[in-house]
Amino acid sequence: MKKFVNKNFLLKTEASKKLFFERSQNLPIIDFHCHLSPDEILADKKWDNVAQVWLGGDHYKWRAMRSCGVDERFCTGDSSDREKFDKFAQTMPRLLRNPIYHWTHFEMARFFGIDDVLISPETADEVWERANAVLRGGLTARECMKRSKVETVCTTDDPSSDLCAHKKLKDENFEVKVLPTFRPDKSHAVEKPEAYAEYVGKLGEAAGAKIESFDDLISALKNRHDYFDSLGCRLSDNGLESVWFEPATPQELNKLFRRAANGETLLAEEIKKFKSAVLLECAAMDAEAGWTRQLHIGAIRDNNSAMYARLGPDTGFDSIGESNFAKPLSRHLNFLDSRGKLGKTILYNLHPKDNEMLATMLGNFQDASCAGKMQLGSGWWFLDQSCGIKAQLDALSQLSVLSNFVGMVTDSRSFLSYPRHEYFRRILCDTLGEEMERGILPDDFELVGNVAERVSYFNAKDYFKF
Repeated sequence: MKKFVNKNFLLKTEASKKLFFERSQNLPIIDFHCHLSPDEILADKKWDNVAQVWLGGDHYKWRAMRSCGVDERFCTGDSSDREKFDKFAQTMPRLLRNPIYHWTHFEMARFFGIDDVLISPETADEVWERANAVLRGGLTARECMKRSKVETVCTTDDPSSDLCAHKKLKDENFEVKVLPTFRPDKSHAVEKPEAYAEYVGKLGEAAGAKIESFDDLISALKNRHDYFDSLGCRLSDNGLESVWFEPATPQELNKLFRRAANGETLLAEEIKKFKSAVLLECAAMDAEAGWTRQLHIGAIRDNNSAMYARLGPDTGFDSIGESNFAKPLSRHLNFLDSRGKLGKTILYNLHPKDNEMLATMLGNFQDASCAGKMQLGSGWWFLDQSCGIKAQLDALSQLSVLSNFVGMVTDSRSFLSYPRHEYFRRILCDTLGEEMERGILPDDFELVGNVAERVSYFNAKDYFKF
């Protein structure tokens, strides 16, 4: 059988192949948004078997298994690792046209050298033995990063984190730069009053201050923001169901804070006012520090309340939301821009309908401070598959400037996810190469190859200046 993940996978034309192999394939990776554990990087995590590294914490694969009728005990339950692996192997033949089918075979090929068989119940024993032999030979967390030519990784960290692992990694001069990212979501999560007071206490403890007012909250966040900055942080990240712009007076905000911190349920409009204010304050901190701000917009999280109670968050029960946030986003960005507080910004949408809206919104706030100051983020979460990546590239190309794009991220908790950068680069080069051969782009390899290189790596290096 011809290899599935073969040399020319996704590359349909000779121009596409030339672009990928000569201009994109061998460039390093700057993974500026992920959810890897810095503690696991510090410990150079090892795995006993392929199921642990392949299925542990991977909610994409769990969702697929559940969709195929697999019992939860084989996803997140107490079944043995081998039983979980076998259930996933049984699921794989059903996943044709699902991106997991591509990703899984890429992972097997790039990290375990298994590119000559398809994963199925019939090949489960062989894959299990061959992959485990590679793990026994020294495939660790750090080795995954080094083999993938990772140059910089930005983890996602709560403001209350002590960043102990980051400090130790910095001190030992690990060859991959591991930097924190400031994620202040919980600081404005007043829609969950039962947890908010506890979080405020935790944040205050980290900042060495008692938080009794809205002003105290912002001061504590600024304290932690400065601390993150001292350890090399250069990005923030915000996970938002929507975007809000509801002005409120300082007196209102202090009242809302006290009520939320006392466990009181706020009205919907009050929640929007509070979130709006915190987001604006954090955006100003980012701009003053010269950071890049990321907004991940559009996920509805923890939809299945029974499974949330049983398993907690990030276990595969989130989905694409639908909200019309163009006007509040415009007002939010305009407010910051008019006050000189709008820094570098990356906007990610989860609903595909928002590609064009965001691509055009960017143009309203570009300026001479930086080429591509306002960025349309890569296809994210449910959109980081071939169709979603292509749609993002098309919207960005037609309505903004592709050659300024800072490129792909893994957005992953898995050390095996780096082939997603290769996946993206192949789609990028295939798109450019195909249009060269159709005459839509000039038959100028140097001109088009420069775009492929910049989007694959050099734009991110120049933009973030890690």
